[in-house]
Amino acid sequence: MFDEIVHAPNRLRICAFLAVVREAEFGTLRDELGVADSVMSKHLKVLADAGYVKVTKPRGSGRVRTWAALTRAGRKAYEDHLWYLQALAADAARGPGGSTGANSGG
Repeated sequence: MFDEIVHAPNRLRICAFLAVVREAEFGTLRDELGVADSVMSKHLKVLADAGYVKVTKPRGSGRVRTWAALTRAGRKAYEDHLWYLQALAADAARGPGGSTGANSGG
């Protein structure tokens, strides 16, 4: 199913990155996307508010770092969104009348 939360380009890239790691540090994500801290914070907040990403700040010695990880719901939303996009692309490749249901407005 199409997911507007995941679909935003930076959030899609965050989900894609987090889908292949257990967790990632804020600075790593920021650098990977090439965005400012404020942009990364905004997108992580949207994903966290949706329950798609868990953000933690473990306390310990030294500097406090922010970590992000996909939740089970986040992984499902990301995978479902990818399926939807792949089905949409397949429909487009088949042309008119070759629908798999991705273009049914869901």
